[in-house]
Amino acid sequence: MDKKEIMRAVQYVRARSKKRKFDQSIDLTVNFKGLDLKKPENAIELDVKFPHSTGKQAEAKALIFLKDKAFAREITGKVAKIIMDTDVPNLKKKDIEAIVRDYNVLLAEGPALLVVAKHLGQQLAPKGKMPKLVQPNLQNIETAMQNVSTFTKISNKKGKAVPLVHVTIGKESNKDEEIVDNAMTAIDSIVAALPGKEGNLKSVLFKTTMGPSVKVGQTYDNEPEPKKEKKEVKK
Repeated sequence: MDKKEIMRAVQYVRARSKKRKFDQSIDLTVNFKGLDLKKPENAIELDVKFPHSTGKQAEAKALIFLKDKAFAREITGKVAKIIMDTDVPNLKKKDIEAIVRDYNVLLAEGPALLVVAKHLGQQLAPKGKMPKLVQPNLQNIETAMQNVSTFTKISNKKGKAVPLVHVTIGKESNKDEEIVDNAMTAIDSIVAALPGKEGNLKSVLFKTTMGPSVKVGQTYDNEPEPKKEKKEVKK
């Protein structure tokens, strides 16, 4: 997906959107083609970390894999779930599905991460859900959970799989460059999860909360002039 085309679409969305008394969201919709939605592997479920805030604070729901039993006792109640390294080999399919579905912060101390990689790597890695390495220190855990404010869940499951995803990528108050960066991050993550990569993309659209949709690559009427960079005045 061409970054310049994304920028053109974002600027045109702004130009066509009437000013409102609130800070409208800017939303991205990606429509798919050529996907057999009856196949479970074509159900997309991603936690994507954006480079810029979308204006929506995500709730941190953290799961941590540990070997240190003393540290496990110390952080009990401070994270949503703790799994000890000795329990990893015994996790069932439904347990792994719950890990992918229910937690947006996955962490592991070094020795436990090796066990996770050995037993769960094939299930978690393709979903982008491999735990992040973290030292068994409460401050490190809290910092990792605070960073979730730039995470967004992207899914085509609305009860059942549908041929599109819809995600908020920012607010009108965001700069164009921030919106484009977030959009490119979302699109790249979605494409990576598709079996046919960009061949499964039918269309990409942007809109504000109360504005019309704009399709990337369409012919734009009265397109706004590209922003000119300010030249430095030599003294």
